[in-house]
Amino acid sequence: MPALAAPLPGAAWDWQLSDAIDPPTGIDVFDADPDNVTRQQIAALNAAGVYTICYVSVGTLENWRDDVNQFYDADIFNIPVVGKRYEEWPDEFFLDIRNPALRFVMQRRFADCALKGFDAIEADNVDVYTNDSGFDLSAGDTIAYIRQLAADAHDLGLEIGQKNVPELTGQLVGMLDFAITEDCYADGWCDQVLPYVKAGKPVFAAEYTDTGVNFAAACTYGAAHGLSVILKDRNLNTELTTCS
Repeated sequence: MPALAAPLPGAAWDWQLSDAIDPPTGIDVFDADPDNVTRQQIAALNAAGVYTICYVSVGTLENWRDDVNQFYDADIFNIPVVGKRYEEWPDEFFLDIRNPALRFVMQRRFADCALKGFDAIEADNVDVYTNDSGFDLSAGDTIAYIRQLAADAHDLGLEIGQKNVPELTGQLVGMLDFAITEDCYADGWCDQVLPYVKAGKPVFAAEYTDTGVNFAAACTYGAAHGLSVILKDRNLNTELTTCS
């Protein structure tokens, strides 16, 4: 088990993936990029009772990571695993999540999160199958991949959450420990992740400032349904607007 287990629905949280972090006071959960934090910072957060989530892109190659070259290593991947460029994020490329060797790369990343002291994994870009990735991927491929990742995270004593893909909630809620959503209120699909709340698992819901979302209404919805709603800049820097 992690040092801290996921809190109950409604917990206060923040999400910072920018280069410089500044965890606010009064939060129960903090989600960060492992490259931007130290073990000492995570230890201090855990000592204060803050549940810490480690960001890992499991569906894309990010060309600034230290391990980027291994995705092109023929000794690891006997067929290409890197697909098309992610148009919205030009420094990222989609990965073939069916390739069995990809699991071992992610295991190493998860292990690094555990060594740094994190409690859980944010597995990002699992919606690769809905994109023009260059691979013929299906929802079934995604579910199988997430099932492997969940087992590997749990074996390391880490919890792991669902990131978006609301259409897969019914298949994932039983194997995962929480959910993270982006713009679920603005885009009208928060109801699809409520099975997590019904199971006593938190939903960390981020709305973005560039959508024109009615944040007050999002907060009202969150309070009524047990979602932890925040408003963030899409760069996920230190700016934070909460509902209270």
